[in-house]
Amino acid sequence: MSRLKSKKALVTGGGQGLGRAIAEELLRQGCDLAIHYHSSAEGCQQLKRVAPAGARVECFAADLTSESEVFAMVSAAVDFLDGLDILVNNAGDIIARRQLGDVDLAFWQQVMDVNVTSMMFVTRQALPFLKARENSSVVNVASLAGRMGGHAGSLAYSTAKGAVLTWTRSLAKELGPCGIRVNAVAPGLILGTAFHATHTTPESAAATIAGIPLGRAGNPSDVARAVAYLAGEYDGFITGATLDINGGVFGC
Repeated sequence: MSRLKSKKALVTGGGQGLGRAIAEELLRQGCDLAIHYHSSAEGCQQLKRVAPAGARVECFAADLTSESEVFAMVSAAVDFLDGLDILVNNAGDIIARRQLGDVDLAFWQQVMDVNVTSMMFVTRQALPFLKARENSSVVNVASLAGRMGGHAGSLAYSTAKGAVLTWTRSLAKELGPCGIRVNAVAPGLILGTAFHATHTTPESAAATIAGIPLGRAGNPSDVARAVAYLAGEYDGFITGATLDINGGVFGC
């Protein structure tokens, strides 16, 4: 835990779901934390209220598909933190399930903007601050869908999350000489989040669990602990990697 104590972290989409679990874990391990949110203001404020005593934590709103709002949010977050050691690019969404015949250009662009362009905006704006620290770290939240293609109707989302995996490998090569490590996590079925409550039926979840070697779905803390591990390996040799968190569905 001491490896993350007093490190300065920004988590996007940190007001709910996986982002909130990640934020809670980083706070528990001693980080100073800036939490970005878009539509989950109350969840972000709740997290701030239950933060450990003495923790420095603040919430920052932005639409991450807006370049100007990203600029303002990252600048304000770094001012609050007085630097940046860790960036967790968590924000993203499937938006809706659509088969190819129902995918129009506006929907396709929306999914790409929410999941990929937003990550580029945030990381680009954060880069000078990450470079200014010693051995900083970026962790991107991808998905098993980016590995395997996802379930029916997730074509656009799976493509976007596959792009996140490629982005991670390419950015790791680009930023390695700067001492910045870039890794990703690719969660599988993680129940207890608004994402799967909205987009996954109980029948689909049960069918997926039946094929998981560990015999259960994941939970948000499974992902949060993995993100904290990757964020905390400051003098490590892991970069450009994706840690699969799926109970053995992919990778066994």
